[in-house]
Amino acid sequence: MLLTTYKETGRLFYSNFLEATSESGLLAYRGDLVIVAGEIGDDKGHTLPPKEIMREAVILADDKIHMFVGALDKMASIPGLVDFYEGDFAPDMKAVLFVVNLKSPVQVDINGINFVLIPMVQGVPWNELMEELALEKSDFKGQKPAAKLETMYAELKGYKPQKYPLTSLEEAMTMTNSAVREIHGAL
Repeated sequence: MLLTTYKETGRLFYSNFLEATSESGLLAYRGDLVIVAGEIGDDKGHTLPPKEIMREAVILADDKIHMFVGALDKMASIPGLVDFYEGDFAPDMKAVLFVVNLKSPVQVDINGINFVLIPMVQGVPWNELMEELALEKSDFKGQKPAAKLETMYAELKGYKPQKYPLTSLEEAMTMTNSAVREIHGAL
C-alpha cells in the first residue's frame, strides 16, 4: 500500500499512527508528511530533518490518496506538495489544507481536484476540520484511531464549502499575509 511505501522511503515524519482501517480496507495515517527531504547528514547515510513538511497530516489511502488534510506554514509550499504527491492523488480525493499565511478561505482546482484552503495560525488540523464539518467528539466515541479517519472521510465526502469562493491556484498564491505559526509550550 502507498503509505507503507511512504514509511519505507522516509516520507512520513513524526508519525502518530499508521494502521489499517477495518471497514474500508484503507490505511490511515496521522503525523507529518515530508515535502522536501533533509540532506544526508553524515557518512553513514543518516538524513537531517526534512526542510519542509505538511504538519499534522490526516491521510487515508490504498494505492491512491483518498483523503488529504494537513497544515502548511505558507502558501508557497503548495506547488511543491502537489508536485511531489500529485501522482498518488485519487481522482475523487478530498483535500483540505490549513495554511498559516493565507488571508481568507478559498477553494482551488488543482488538475481536477478541489482543494479547500483555510487560514490557520494556531490550532490542529484535525480539530479545525471537525469544527468545519460540524462533527462532535461524540461522533467518534468508542472508535479506534483508523476508524475515526473513516468517520471524518465519510463526512468530508458530502462537504460542500460553498461559502468559500472558487479561484485559481495562481490567484490564491497572492492572497497571503505575513502571519507565522504560533508555537506554544516550554521554551
